[in-house]
Amino acid sequence: MSDDTLSLLLSSPDETARRARQLARRLLPGDVILLSGDVGAGKTHFARALIAELLDYPEDIPSPTFTLVQTYEGQSGAIWHADLYRLTSTHEIEELGLVEAFHDAICLVEWPDRLGPLAPAGALHISLFPGDEEDSRVLTAQWTQADWSDRLTEWRI
Repeated sequence: MSDDTLSLLLSSPDETARRARQLARRLLPGDVILLSGDVGAGKTHFARALIAELLDYPEDIPSPTFTLVQTYEGQSGAIWHADLYRLTSTHEIEELGLVEAFHDAICLVEWPDRLGPLAPAGALHISLFPGDEEDSRVLTAQWTQADWSDRLTEWRI
């Protein structure tokens, strides 16, 4: 196992969406993306762009803030987008069926700190923070599973 980190300066919301689309093209069923950052950091914007890239046809991609989970049928199978902000226990997460989805769906999880011990070891951790310029963001990706290094090659360019 390796332990790697990559940081990117995203100059605009369009750049954030472009990077999300690049990642989407590299995802496989069973991949889990854990999205961290404060409210307004761009987690949902990133997730929407990524999900849109995986769909066969355009559809509305609402924030799962109140529904907790939104599911989609993508080109390579199910996509789960979860927002765990309002949850207070891992039992609530288990009831959503999210843990089972980690095995065979592409999963994007906002507020992944709520997962506690349920967080999959091979997940890609993405943190978004405001940058120095207006509308800019700093994206930090961290992973321990070696194949993420190869799949994130496009991001290094």
